Amino acid sequence: MTSKTSRDSRILQTFAMLADTLVDDYDVVDLLQSLVDACRDVLDISAAGILLADDQGELQVVASTSEASRLVEIMQLGAQAGPCIECYRTGAAVSVASIASVSGEWTAFRDSAIANGFGATDAVPLRLRDTTIGALNLLREEEGSTQEFDVIAARAFADVATIGILHERSLRESELLARQLQQALQSRITIEQAKGVVSHTNGVPIDDAFQIIRSYARRNQLPLSSVAARLVNRELRIDGPSGEGIARS
Repeated sequence: MTSKTSRDSRILQTFAMLADTLVDDYDVVDLLQSLVDACRDVLDISAAGILLADDQGELQVVASTSEASRLVEIMQLGAQAGPCIECYRTGAAVSVASIASVSGEWTAFRDSAIANGFGATDAVPLRLRDTTIGALNLLREEEGSTQEFDVIAARAFADVATIGILHERSLRESELLARQLQQALQSRITIEQAKGVVSHTNGVPIDDAFQIIRSYARRNQLPLSSVAARLVNRELRIDGPSGEGIARS
């Protein structure tokens, strides 16, 4: 009972965290990164990632908890086949209890997932009514079906994030929505570049580099995308695991 109560409390805290993120001028990428981090930390999964559609309806990797999960998602994009692709196209959740058993069009996804140590996955749509804007990918090292409770929680997390992205705007404001999503995708490209900069200058793995950048942004109450842009433009240098920033003129 204590364990269940503790887990329920963490899930409630996650909802509170996601709600707190939805303030004026919030950073969409940071919201989605918070979502995948919460799924990894609260649910019974090994890694998570999010694919978001751009203004042409093409999916892009926007957030992930590790380079391994990101590679799996990129492989799905390259092959245009896999659980997340199907989830986005149909607007319905997709569960794969045994990645090793899939075949056909999903072969490239299967090989990439197995190579990166994953045995099972679930894809949850980021959907509001009839509009699907992306997919949440939940990866587990062990084969087997996801607990029903975890699936329900993941869907609820995804719903909160989707509402946040749409920001309660009318779906008729498609131009405004497309611009916001495109900005998030462009920001992610800059963040990937910034990860490479910090990884190189500090001699740390890419995953550690991202945590250094994110810690600096949160400690200084700055948008993640803004810090990444300054790093790429060589206007800022972050040294060491403590993330001390040195501004450049």
